[in-house]
Amino acid sequence: MPDYLDDLRFAHVLADAADATTMDRFKALDLKVETKPDMTPVSEADKAAEELIRGHLQRARPRDAILGEEYGIEGTGPRRWVVDPIDGTKNYVRGVPVWATLISLMEAGEGGYQPVVGVVSAPALGRRWWAAKGHGAYTGRSLSSATRIHVSRVGRLADASFAYSSLTGWEEQGRLDGFLDLTRQVWRTRAYGDFWPYMMVAEGAVDFCAEPELSLWDMAANAIVVTEAGGTFTGLDGRPGPHSGNAAASNGLLHDELLGYLNGRY
Repeated sequence: MPDYLDDLRFAHVLADAADATTMDRFKALDLKVETKPDMTPVSEADKAAEELIRGHLQRARPRDAILGEEYGIEGTGPRRWVVDPIDGTKNYVRGVPVWATLISLMEAGEGGYQPVVGVVSAPALGRRWWAAKGHGAYTGRSLSSATRIHVSRVGRLADASFAYSSLTGWEEQGRLDGFLDLTRQVWRTRAYGDFWPYMMVAEGAVDFCAEPELSLWDMAANAIVVTEAGGTFTGLDGRPGPHSGNAAASNGLLHDELLGYLNGRY
């Protein structure tokens, strides 16, 4: 089995470059922000970071395809880099430090493309998380200064911490009743949002999280970090991986109950 460690090291180089670009414009008074057709914001920093990552990839991995939030798909083949230059743009443009660059390498296999490398870099928080298939998940400031992370062992809903992003998406999908029922069963709920709850699931600080509507670039890097930390990452339909347009991540012990509530089976 390929070890993917060279790709992981390269993903860190990409994240370093992106961090320099995004931090340079974070809280800038003259930051330019536009509204995309889906009514979500995009800043000049989103575009610059993705362009920078694409440039590095085209030079160093010319045979690999690239899928990014801002500029779409380029190239074909069994290997595909998936990039969200700033996950949490709404936070970024308001000066909230909870945002990250998400970089994943996906490889064609059974069941379609699956993530084999993921880096989640949150420079305004001073945090980074990463994983490569078969090598576990880690957090730290660099590959040489890292701590391996694991999901929690909490096995009862009454003892569990549940993280989410907002209520509106659940209501729009007709899942709000099940969502609220779940919040009444757990020990604690917090709306951290975006990439962060997935990383806290991987670290064992949160026991499960879910979001009702997502794109592949929102999930690919998070998925490999959670699974390499010993957790479970599926869609709300239970399909493993980041392909369902939504996500549920857990320590594995509580996953069936999580999906049961969110699908109205309890």
